[in-house]
Amino acid sequence: MLDLMPSLGTWRPAVSGQRCAVATIVASGGSVPRPLGTSMLVSEHGDVLGSLSGGCVEGAVVEAALQAMHDGGSRLESFGYSAEDAFAVGLTCGGELEVHIQPTRADGLDLALLNASGGSSLALIRRLDAAGGAVVVPDPACFSAAGSRELSVLLGGDDAVIRAAAAQLEPLLHGGRAGLVRLAPAEGCGGSAPEAEPITLFVESRLPAARMLIFGANDFGAALLPAGKLLGYEVTLCDARPAFSSQGRFLAADHLVTDWPHRYLAAESAARRVDARTVVCVLTHDPKFDIPLLETALALDLAYVGAMGSRRSHRQRIDGLLDRGIPAEALERLHSPIGLDLGAVTPAEVAVSITAEILASRAPHPASGWGSLKDGTGPIHHNTPEQSKVTPWT
Repeated sequence: MLDLMPSLGTWRPAVSGQRCAVATIVASGGSVPRPLGTSMLVSEHGDVLGSLSGGCVEGAVVEAALQAMHDGGSRLESFGYSAEDAFAVGLTCGGELEVHIQPTRADGLDLALLNASGGSSLALIRRLDAAGGAVVVPDPACFSAAGSRELSVLLGGDDAVIRAAAAQLEPLLHGGRAGLVRLAPAEGCGGSAPEAEPITLFVESRLPAARMLIFGANDFGAALLPAGKLLGYEVTLCDARPAFSSQGRFLAADHLVTDWPHRYLAAESAARRVDARTVVCVLTHDPKFDIPLLETALALDLAYVGAMGSRRSHRQRIDGLLDRGIPAEALERLHSPIGLDLGAVTPAEVAVSITAEILASRAPHPASGWGSLKDGTGPIHHNTPEQSKVTPWT
């Protein structure tokens, strides 16, 4: 739903005040084309904004959304692949999806509010049980159970319920992730009576863009800059040499800095402008820049630290860092020589190699198994724990 927010202001059905339904992937299993939280809007006249699967189930979802608007209630639709029925609606990739469909006026979801709340840091929490409702959390990174006004609005004033929900919501909100939160009747309904209905929440959270810090105003930095922006990073290019950093080919960077690399990184860390999602790519290929910069980078909690150079340069770099007292275990975090072994030669190819390694390093399965998809087995898309199939309440 958060991905659709920037388009709501110009989407004709929303502008004209038509009734709409929100269809959201709330659980998945096996190989699926879109991640948890992917949403699609359907207007009362059948207009569509967004996509759930690239075409496999959209037609059936539109029909279910129109029926939900007619009935005035939410519903949960399941889609899978049936080898027995070739004409059944499902995913040919063999995965399974559960799609929650909610008429917007039934759960109080205010499209104008969401559009006005657009920003780089935002979370949307929706109740998927019969009570319905939705709230916007403007700063998910600062969310805590204490003083959670949004949860009080959504769940009522029961402190025990709010604490139970917040304990599960907090890691999702702080991590910028989407997921289901289920409160058993004993947690969320004041008792364990059989007739008590559980509370089910779905959260979508978005943090400000993670940062990519590129050190080295050269051909490789120029090629990596747009690749990093394509992946959604806020890209900074830094070089100590004004004659290099002032070149026009680097103007597409979000931030262009002329400073000694290690000094700039230390200052950004002190100002808390780097975090565990930050990626550092050292492309200067010069020991007087590389060694102090890597010494600074490896002392921080960063998502990725990579350095360009040959095998010989790498050995010399490691010796220089060991001489400075960098622990051997810290050096294990250094990706050097930088990039996956893709046979890259040109700056553009090297940029692909570097971004491929960054993706591999943040994937949930071990990077040691990387290779061609045609040579692998098992699902292409690896689900996170939050994407597990919804299980019935017992």
